[in-house]
Amino acid sequence: MSTGTHERRSAPQPSSSQGRVLVAKLGLDGHDVGAKFVSRLLRDNGYEVVYLGIRNTAEAVARAVVDEDVDVVGLSMLSGSHLALVTRVFALLEAEDDDIPPVVVGGVIPTEDHEPLKAMGVRAVFTAGTPVADMIEVIADLVAERRRTGLQ
Repeated sequence: MSTGTHERRSAPQPSSSQGRVLVAKLGLDGHDVGAKFVSRLLRDNGYEVVYLGIRNTAEAVARAVVDEDVDVVGLSMLSGSHLALVTRVFALLEAEDDDIPPVVVGGVIPTEDHEPLKAMGVRAVFTAGTPVADMIEVIADLVAERRRTGLQ
């Protein structure tokens, strides 16, 4: 499990990047190929990526979201525990801060779970076969929306 220890940024840093995206694997799932692929794809498209790696707790992810001052949060899961884990992350973020960045979820997510995730606040669900151009477009739109609202 991740210990959730990382260095807090002292203040938001001006960035010439397209945006700052946190990518994390939640739970005990150790399959990180998809999360690493998406992280690399984002970097190649000008985004700054904070990659937390595998086996993170909801607490570690929530702490990193607050500490790292990101525009978008990407959670990757294959273990089937996505509903419980995403619920926990949102609860922790809401308790910590009223400025929650948009959250997207990717991985093996059954179609019947897409709407419950969106009802929790997840802005997009990416599954195997989602065109990479679509992922980049959604993330770009979410970054622009967040920056436009002045919350970032």
